[in-house]
Amino acid sequence: MNRWKVVITDYEYGNVDIERATLERAGATVEDHQCKTAADVVAVASDADVVINQYAPITREVIEHLSPTCRAIAQYGIGVDTIDVDAATEHGIIVINVPSYCEDDVAEHALALLLSLARRVTFYDREVRKLLWDYSTQAPITRLRGQTLGLVGFGKIARKVAEKASGFSFRTVVYDPLVDREVVHRAGAESVSLSELVRRADFISIHVPLNAHTRHLIGEAELRLMKPTAVLVNVSRGAVVDQDALVRALAERRIRAAGLDVFRDEPPGKAPGDDHLLRLENTIFTPHVGWYSEQSIVDLRQQLADDVVRVLGGKDPEGFVNRGVPAREGRR
Repeated sequence: MNRWKVVITDYEYGNVDIERATLERAGATVEDHQCKTAADVVAVASDADVVINQYAPITREVIEHLSPTCRAIAQYGIGVDTIDVDAATEHGIIVINVPSYCEDDVAEHALALLLSLARRVTFYDREVRKLLWDYSTQAPITRLRGQTLGLVGFGKIARKVAEKASGFSFRTVVYDPLVDREVVHRAGAESVSLSELVRRADFISIHVPLNAHTRHLIGEAELRLMKPTAVLVNVSRGAVVDQDALVRALAERRIRAAGLDVFRDEPPGKAPGDDHLLRLENTIFTPHVGWYSEQSIVDLRQQLADDVVRVLGGKDPEGFVNRGVPAREGRR
């Protein structure tokens, strides 16, 4: 007889075979749905022992309707901005993410955007398709050796960026008040303030989670401090950058270009101001795909299922977001 009920609120992977196989071996039944709203989640998950979520909103109201036996809410991915983590903690529910499944993939995507912008690859591509054959249209292009790479945040993904970028002989500066200077130094980088980073960097790559402290971390003031030749890359969360301020900076050519994999509203195009951003020519956009590779999808699903099994077995998960959550029955 199965001991637990796991509800998957929504997913985009075609099936949940990996998760189902792992969880059923551990003694759980698995229900999968495609919820869109908080009401949808309440309707299917109110008696779940674990909720697995991708995009459906796990609001305070949802959490207040969950069973007292609910042990965890597990998020496909790293960011947990779809979950009211404070409400989950207050109710003694563990929040799980998968912090390491796509480190290489996101780092490589950040560098792909950076390199394309540095060498003006997509811009030349557009011109050649129009039969324009002139290197000078994108001048000046400067070799990467000796230029300054600024990393905003220095968690696992940013450290992968620094590692992979080392072959280009950048000078690397880092802003992350939560990371010891010695850790940054050992990685071959220099720890600086945010204002110094945006003043000095030729390329700025953002790698911080979205929370109350990082929302609009890069705003009007920071954009005005950047070099007119600066390139901004964001593969973290769209709202870390003040999008309206970025549009102004790009339109006025106060910075050279931006490569965005993430947006304030996703997909873009519906919110006021999105059309101004999407019309800008000095940009490269991708559809929040930095996390993606065939390997990363398997890693994400398997690691999340394994962590849910740990929680059902009374153990702490590896992706433990809210470690201050009060202990509940069944946890050691």
